[in-house]
Amino acid sequence: MPVCKGCENDVDLLVSVKVNGKAKKLCEDCADRAREEAEIAEQSESVVQGMMGFKGRR
Repeated sequence: MPVCKGCENDVDLLVSVKVNGKAKKLCEDCADRAREEAEIAEQSESVVQGMMGFKGRR
């Protein structure tokens, strides 16, 4: 049985997800959580850059 790298549980199917530019094999629950965390981090970075007046590209 494959083991999820996020929760260390045995799972039937692993999903490959990019987290911080690195591909990780996670179970569906951990993959969804990682996607949500990445979206939140991206949005918060955008807000902080807006407050600081950052005009560069990202």
